[in-house]
Amino acid sequence: MSLPRTVSLSALPVVLQWVLLVILAGAAGQGLRHADVPAGQFLGPMLVAIAFGASGATIRVPKLLFKLGQGCVGALIAHSISLAVLLSLAQTWQMMLLATLLTVSLSALVGLGLVRFAGLSASTAAWGTAPGAASAIVGMAEEQGADARVVATMQYVRVVCVVVVGAMVSRLLGVEGGASEVQAAPFAFDLSSIFNLLASLAVIASGALLGARLPAGALLLPLFLGGLLQVTGLVQIHLPATLLAVAYGVIGCYVGLRFDRPTLRYVWGRLPAMVLGALLLILLCAASAWVIAHWLGMDFLSVYLATSPGGLDAMAIIAVDTQSDVGLVLAMQTLRLLGVVLTGAFFARLIMRLSVPRPAVD
Repeated sequence: MSLPRTVSLSALPVVLQWVLLVILAGAAGQGLRHADVPAGQFLGPMLVAIAFGASGATIRVPKLLFKLGQGCVGALIAHSISLAVLLSLAQTWQMMLLATLLTVSLSALVGLGLVRFAGLSASTAAWGTAPGAASAIVGMAEEQGADARVVATMQYVRVVCVVVVGAMVSRLLGVEGGASEVQAAPFAFDLSSIFNLLASLAVIASGALLGARLPAGALLLPLFLGGLLQVTGLVQIHLPATLLAVAYGVIGCYVGLRFDRPTLRYVWGRLPAMVLGALLLILLCAASAWVIAHWLGMDFLSVYLATSPGGLDAMAIIAVDTQSDVGLVLAMQTLRLLGVVLTGAFFARLIMRLSVPRPAVD
């Protein structure tokens, strides 16, 4: 099966590619935002960047900008952290642990299905379906001998599916995207506001500089540091709406531009199976979220976003934008991220062992 021909952007000057990307991504993000699409400022740029990547664009978002964008999301989540939120999470740790184990197990089951029915190698399918931080998973997969190109594609295909489905679920439930409380707060040019803004920017920078060695460290370090400063009353996290819009766009473009034409051509024949596997995993996680929400009397959308096998930053953006239980989403996504990093090699070996045909017994 050959990849359809598309208009190539590689012949355009790099500066022109950047100008077109910024204009179109910004327009798409603002358009979806004004259409009240949840996480529209993230989803719009990501879809535009996917089209650019598949059309031969040679530009890539620098890793430092991506880390700073993650840091903005981490600081935004830190704004929602309070002692009441922490106490509420401490009372539901058993449920969070159970949901995390269930999501990881379901991903292993889907990976085994891709090995049996889609012809993927066991190690590639195992790492490709692992519901963790995509960049960390790709690095670990490469160290274990899996095909990093296919693993990366599977990871980002799932991220795209999760974001699109998450926005659709939010809209179907009647939840409209809108500015969060921290976005809507006007900025007052007084000494206190300026101090809070500078402190918030310093928290974001700390993630890009110090969080490189941790999975999603650029997001988690500002989150924990900003949350600590906010809970203790030392700083009130404040981020201008324009800065958040740029951060969402940077993250969306970073993910979207990873879908370059050579990678898509390499996996084109298996792409339908990857999309089907991602949608199946999303459906299974949604079913488990419905059971958990019904069992504990919780908000389904919050539990769905918390158990959804997407990126931590993407789910956090949707949670904040839809005014879901950000603390729950954050805690469960972070717990699952750590669980995947710690158990990824074990589940990869398990899938490889289960996928080996047993010798016939006479």
